[in-house]
Amino acid sequence: MTLFIASDHGGFELKEDIKSFLMQQNIDFEDLGVNSSESVNYPDLAQKISRKVLENLSTNRGILLCGSGIGVSIAANRHKGIRAALVDSVTLAHLSREHNDANILCMGGRIIGKEVAFEIVTTFLNTEFQGGRHQKRVELIEEF
Repeated sequence: MTLFIASDHGGFELKEDIKSFLMQQNIDFEDLGVNSSESVNYPDLAQKISRKVLENLSTNRGILLCGSGIGVSIAANRHKGIRAALVDSVTLAHLSREHNDANILCMGGRIIGKEVAFEIVTTFLNTEFQGGRHQKRVELIEEF
């Protein structure tokens, strides 16, 4: 798996915490920005990470953050093939992968505490898509 991470200014602090966590877990990733808490436009980061994930949908995943997680999830989901899930619990992280084959995890840097975020990231990265009855539903979404 190739993992990409990006945030706007509202998610910058949590992104940095998640990067440290990923390094401690020996999980490789590519940081697509931003590099400070200076104000930026979140759609630009959503587009950047979506393009990277779309380069290889079978192996690429992303983590995308803004203040609430809402803006980046809306922007990322505008890209055909992206299934960006706005997640605020371990249960939703698990279900987003198992049932929806989500390929981008979205979280709110002003909403989620870092310890919960670490559990969410771990669950998102370690849960496989169940397929079966869920496969048809994912295919229907892709037909939109």
